Amino acid sequence: MKKISTFTTEEHRFLSNFYPHKKNGEKFEHLVHVVYNQIVFDCVENAYQAAKSLDVSLQKKMAEMSPYETKAYWDERKAEVRSDWEVAKFQIMRDLVEQKFANSQSLAKLLLETGELLLEEGNDWGDVYWGIDVDSGIGENYLGKILMEIRAKLRK
Repeated sequence: MKKISTFTTEEHRFLSNFYPHKKNGEKFEHLVHVVYNQIVFDCVENAYQAAKSLDVSLQKKMAEMSPYETKAYWDERKAEVRSDWEVAKFQIMRDLVEQKFANSQSLAKLLLETGELLLEEGNDWGDVYWGIDVDSGIGENYLGKILMEIRAKLRK
């Protein structure tokens, strides 16, 4: 089956939760608008990382950070992640990714243009829950599955 095997290329970056942010501080052309806990975020990653805490003031701070900063924030604070995170994270991610494409006709169009391709969030950082580890080929690819579900809904 033909597939998109990573969301890190320029062409397929729109599938990434970090979109529209670039590592150099610039942004891609299509804006993202998602809301979590009545706070507006400009990318899915920030909202997802903010949801790891029940502290509204921290969530608001994360809305102002880059997605790279919000992800790094938790690297040394794993013990501070909310206690129900493992149960809550999948639905939170699904809701945020759905908002991303529902709130942007241009991003929805790009997603539809992926046709029937398998969407895999291939990565070299070992994320085997949301993606596929490119070295081992192992992973659940839940982000890819969510994206394909949304694409199917958009077609209808």
